[in-house]
Formats: sequence, C-alpha cells, structure tokens
Amino acid sequence: MDLMLFAHSRHLRKADEELARWGLGRAHHRVLYFVARRPEMTVGELLAILSIAKQSFARVARQLTDKGLLSQRPGDRDRRQRLLSLTEAGAELEMVLFADMRHNMAQAYAAAGGPAVAGFWMVMQNLMGEEARGHFARLHGIGGGGARYPAMASASSPTDNA
Repeated sequence: MDLMLFAHSRHLRKADEELARWGLGRAHHRVLYFVARRPEMTVGELLAILSIAKQSFARVARQLTDKGLLSQRPGDRDRRQRLLSLTEAGAELEMVLFADMRHNMAQAYAAAGGPAVAGFWMVMQNLMGEEARGHFARLHGIGGGGARYPAMASASSPTDNA
C-alpha cells in the first residue's frame, strides 16, 4: 500500500500544482481527463465513470464552465441530455496536466519492461473491480464489457491510458 500512496502523490504532483494555479483540484482534473478521452460524452456517462452524484458534478462543471474550460450542449437526438466537451483552453490545460503523467509512465514502463507492465495492468484491473473494468473497456473500445483483459496493455498505448 505504501508503494501506491507514494507513487500516486509523486505522479500527480505537477498536475496538482497546475490545478492550484487555476483554483481547481483533482475532481476537476478527473472531469477534464475523461471528457478529453471521449468528447461529447453525456453527463450520465461521466457520472457513472466517476461514481459521483449529479449534485457533486454540478459544482465542478459550473467551475470548469465559468473558467472557460468545459462546454455543455443539448444532445442531438435527446435534447434532455447534456453533451460535454472541452473548450480549446480546457483541452490545452488537460494536455499540460497529462504531459508529466505520460512522461512518468513512459519512464516507469521503460525501466520495468514489458512483462512487468503487463503484470501491473493485471494488478490494476483487479483493483478497479468489474464496474470500472466495464467503463475502461467501453472508453477504449475493448470488447466484452467488464471482463479481464490479459493483453490489455497492448490494446492501445499504455502511456495514454494508465
């Protein structure tokens, strides 16, 4: 557990500093991250991925919208749905936040080697549980919903998804 907590803190340090400059926190980061991965995601889809209540999301979304980082529009087929996208400024901020994390992961993966990375992915899949595995699979177009994917590390670029 110590390894996870120390690594997590170090891995997010620069992102936390940049978020603080914007008056934002990790909840905002999570929204920026997932909306960047799936532009035009519905609010309902994002709430399911983040496992948060609509009320919690509303506060974060309002702050991101007020800062010109997030846009919402009605759905094309169902006007009651709200589709989320990052603005140009939001996409730029998300890239800045993600750059150091991508660099950290690339260095760690290179140092560990392929078999260790595949093992790491298996550990992470088992920690996230069935529901989160299903969200991950849908986000990345991996068939089978919540099933475990031994070769998930090769499904797409590990530094884009880890």
